[in-house]
Amino acid sequence: MSNPGSSAAADTVAAGADGKPPLDDVMLAMDVVDTLRRKERLVQRELDSGAREQALKARLRKIYAAQGIDVSDGVLDEGVRALEQDRFVYKPPPKSLGTALARVYVSRGTWGKWMLGGIAVVAAALVAWQLLVVAPHAALPERLEAMHAEVTELAEEPAADQRADRLLAAGEQALRDGDSAAAAAALDELEALRAQVEADYSIRIVSRPGERSGIWRVPDANPNARNYYLIVEAIGPRGEVLQVPITNEETGETEMVDIWALRVDKATFDAVAADKRDDGIIQTDLMGRKPAGRLTPEYRLSTTGAAITHW
Repeated sequence: MSNPGSSAAADTVAAGADGKPPLDDVMLAMDVVDTLRRKERLVQRELDSGAREQALKARLRKIYAAQGIDVSDGVLDEGVRALEQDRFVYKPPPKSLGTALARVYVSRGTWGKWMLGGIAVVAAALVAWQLLVVAPHAALPERLEAMHAEVTELAEEPAADQRADRLLAAGEQALRDGDSAAAAAALDELEALRAQVEADYSIRIVSRPGERSGIWRVPDANPNARNYYLIVEAIGPRGEVLQVPITNEETGETEMVDIWALRVDKATFDAVAADKRDDGIIQTDLMGRKPAGRLTPEYRLSTTGAAITHW
């Protein structure tokens, strides 16, 4: 004879302590729903009426029996109801700002590296702009004044001081006008002036085998005349050939050159030519000297100081 107390206890264990179906039955119900979905045509046909529902459950029972699984009517009923109610089906959340932000966050591995790369490029551009444009522009007033002070300290003739003053005034006026390019150009000219003032070199006539030491030109203004030139170069204190700024009298342009021709009178030209014809060497090859602190050289031979840079 059965024990009513034992049966009640068994039912309680089967149902679970909280009255919910045990996990095995829930898993079976989910599998039933999955099987129903895979056989969607069968579902549509069998669920049209209650009578057909029984036939559907019979077929499902047969499917599971073939797999060696014993499925109770309760589990089958639960599975059919779950299918009708779309339980155990993932339903995406409705579109909203929250879901959009969530999708952006989840896909950060894809767009994150591109965004970081873009940020790095922008940061590098900002740093370059700061270093190459903003900082130099901000320092222009101080640099102009400092360079002017260096030139006037080195200069030993009024011409250098006056030129430095003009360049400083031009640079400051450009800054007041907001023209940083013109101010920077004035600074460049001041730097070139400083280099010119501090340079110390001798001016010597070129006297090497196979090279000319002098030339003459017929001026366009007077075809019956000749202009005579001695070809010279600047030699530094250690014997090195230097590049110096020379203004070409024919073009009016100033160029940095290491060799140029100084205009002399015919007597000086002929004397140097005779010196070279004697033994192929010009004994008196020192044309003059440009000492530090001065812009204009001190010449030993007669010259107007006019020059050409191409012949």
